[in-house]
Amino acid sequence: MDNWVIAMMLGVSIFLGAIALFAFLWAIKNGQFDDEEKFLNAAKFDGEEELNDALNQEQKKEALKKNYRPE
Repeated sequence: MDNWVIAMMLGVSIFLGAIALFAFLWAIKNGQFDDEEKFLNAAKFDGEEELNDALNQEQKKEALKKNYRPE
């Protein structure tokens, strides 16, 4: 009588695990974990002024990327 509950729980857990695995593989494929340099460099900044300078540099990089037009 309780076998259907176990089977249903097993099926649902395998389905949810497959979704999590798919999401993880998709994130790896799309470079979601490729930003280790930014993460490691964040530890170097101690004060608010340094963090603001870092933010300004990142914004300048993003602006240059948006305005870049290959010939």
